[in-house]
Amino acid sequence: MLSQKTRYTIRAFQHLADHWGRGQVQLADIAEAQNIPPKFLTVILSEMAREGLLISQRGRDGGYQLALPPVDISYGDLVRLTRGSLALVPCAARNAHEHCKNCLPEAECRLRSLMLKVRDETASILDRITLADPIELEPVFETEAAA
Repeated sequence: MLSQKTRYTIRAFQHLADHWGRGQVQLADIAEAQNIPPKFLTVILSEMAREGLLISQRGRDGGYQLALPPVDISYGDLVRLTRGSLALVPCAARNAHEHCKNCLPEAECRLRSLMLKVRDETASILDRITLADPIELEPVFETEAAA
């Protein structure tokens, strides 16, 4: 599951991509439009600026803008920067691999084999889709619990 930080990061970057080429976007505008707490957004955007994905400018006319064109920033980039891994279990992580506690040896674990496939497919999708790609809204269905 994506962390709240990752979801906020993606929504902020989508907002900035929508404003690509129109100059700086103020933090308050992003926070309000995307329903993100301003203090949390400040931390997120500062981290992303240090990573080189954002340009920040202080002052009354300041704000944030993407440092790269939206076509050069994939959703996989954003998830990895905020979450660290696309793997759902530690033993399937590519860069932060850890042996799972209370598990079978990796060579015998079918769950690990499945999670490696899930990780690879997830990476393929998230690395292929960039902030420049249109994302169509899916219809919202009421759940049985809400009905």
